[in-house]
Amino acid sequence: MSIQATTDQSAAQTGKKPLVPTLYVVLGVALLIVVAGLFIWAAIWLAQNQAGTIEAVRDIFIIGLSLTSCLFAVVLVLMLIMIIRLVNMIEFEIKPILEKTNETIGVVRGTSVFVSRNVVKPVAKATGFIAGVRRGFKALFGDPSKNLSD
Repeated sequence: MSIQATTDQSAAQTGKKPLVPTLYVVLGVALLIVVAGLFIWAAIWLAQNQAGTIEAVRDIFIIGLSLTSCLFAVVLVLMLIMIIRLVNMIEFEIKPILEKTNETIGVVRGTSVFVSRNVVKPVAKATGFIAGVRRGFKALFGDPSKNLSD
């Protein structure tokens, strides 16, 4: 009951109602106890008075369990086949795609290094050199627009 009390306190603090009222939980547990007691009483009464019927019901349950076991075995085999197909798909279809993607990434990386070394660096050096020459001319000769006097 301490768990329910904690839940009721937290529900009261947040202003929300609990999902299942406490009365329903109590009634459900009481009903479950009554049904379990009736089932046990019926089993004992049938065992004392209707032994042949119980044996027939037992045999039917055994047959049902064996059929269920067969069905589970078929489902297990089907799942095993699906797992084998998945592993084959990963190995023979997805793995080559990943390898080609990795190869393509290597080519792109090499191309970007080549362009960086042979295009970007020389252009950056040339632009820097030109900017330096312009700045040097400005420092030596000044700004021509400022040299003109009125």
